[in-house]
Amino acid sequence: MNKPVLPISSLSLKLPITGGGIETYRLAASRTFPAKLEGTLNRVAFSAAHVVADPRADVDPWLSAAIDWDRTIAFRERVWDLGLGVAEAMDTAQRGMGLDWATSLELIQRSVKAAKARGNALVFSGAGTDHLAVEDARSIDDVIHAYEEQIAAVEKAGGRIILMASRALAKLGRTADDYAKVYDRVLSQVREPVIIHWLGDMFDPALSGYWGTADLDKAMDTAVAIINANAAKVDGVKVSLLDKQREIDMRRRLDPRVKMYSGDDFNYAELIAGDDKGFSHALLGIFDAIAPAASYALSRLAAGDEAGFHDVLGPTVPLSRHIFKAPTRFYKTGIVFMAYLNGHQDHFTMVGGQESARSTLHLAELFRLADQAGLLANPEVATRRMQAILTTRGIDA
Repeated sequence: MNKPVLPISSLSLKLPITGGGIETYRLAASRTFPAKLEGTLNRVAFSAAHVVADPRADVDPWLSAAIDWDRTIAFRERVWDLGLGVAEAMDTAQRGMGLDWATSLELIQRSVKAAKARGNALVFSGAGTDHLAVEDARSIDDVIHAYEEQIAAVEKAGGRIILMASRALAKLGRTADDYAKVYDRVLSQVREPVIIHWLGDMFDPALSGYWGTADLDKAMDTAVAIINANAAKVDGVKVSLLDKQREIDMRRRLDPRVKMYSGDDFNYAELIAGDDKGFSHALLGIFDAIAPAASYALSRLAAGDEAGFHDVLGPTVPLSRHIFKAPTRFYKTGIVFMAYLNGHQDHFTMVGGQESARSTLHLAELFRLADQAGLLANPEVATRRMQAILTTRGIDA
C-alpha cells in the first residue's frame, strides 16, 4: 500500500536556478508505491516504453543505434508487473528519431517474445512507413505498400498493431480521399483490430497537415469518418494533440466499439477519470516515467476511490507538463532521465545522443517536480545521480 507522505526529507543538494544562480534544494519525503499491481484495473493503460542505449557500444550515436537489450526488456517486464500494457517501438522509443525500422523490428520481435513468455502480456507495436524515405515517396500507393510491409513484419512476429502516422503520407496526402484510400486499404488487411495513432505536429513537425488539412476541425471530421467506417478493424484511437477538449469531442463521436486512448500528457488525469458521458483509456509516454504511481492510481480508480486516484496521479501532471514542454519532441530526454534517476539504467546515455536535447536547468526542475510528486523511488540514489549529472555539466557546487 501507499505509505503516508511525510513533510520533508533530510536530503538536500545544490541545484541551478534561472539567472545563473544556485539554490539549496531540500527534498520532500518520498512516497512508496507497489512494485506489482494490487487489485484490478477498469481502464486499459499502455506505457509507451523507451529503449535503453548501450553506452559501451562502439557506434556513432548520431548515425546508428546501439541498444542494451537486457535492460530494455527488463524495463518492459517491470511495466507488465504493474498491470500496464507496453506500446512498443513508438516515438517514446525514439522511433524515427534515432531508432530506425530495422532496429525497431528487432525491438518488436524481442518484446513480443517476452510478452508471450509471460502468458501473453499486453503489447501492441508500431507499424508505419519510416523505412520509406520521405523524399523517395512518389505516390499514395508507395505509402500503402510501406504500411503493408511493416504490418506484415509485425504480424509475422505475432504482434498486434499500432498504426502510426506517416511522414510520407503527410507529404503526399492532399485530400480526405487520399487518407481514406490509404487507411481503408491498410485496415482491410490487418489480422486483428489496430490502434490508430494521430500524432500532432508538436511531437513531429513533419506531420503538419495530417488528414489532408491544417484545420484541426476538418482533420477530425476526416479521421472520425475513416475510423467509424472501419470500426470493426479498429480497437481504439490514440490522440496526441495536447488538447483535452478535442480528445473529449472526438471520444464522443467515435463508434461505440472504438476506444479512446488518451495521448494527452498535459491532461491525462481528468481524461482518464472521465465524466458522465464517458472516459479515456491511456496510451501515454509519461506512464514510462511514472509507471508505479500510474498503476496504483488506476487501481484506486477501479476500486471506486476517485479521490485516491487524483491524490496520486494529480501531482504527476506538473512533472509531465514540464517533460513535454515545447519543443515537445524532446520529451524523450526527460523520460530517460527519470529512468536513470530511478535506477532502471546505470547511465544517462540515449540513442542519437539526445541526452543533450534539454538544458541543465530543465533537468534540475524535472528533479524538483519528480521529488514533489513522490516519484523518486530511492531519493538517496536519485540525489547522487542528479549531482553526478550536474558535475559533468559543469555545476559542481
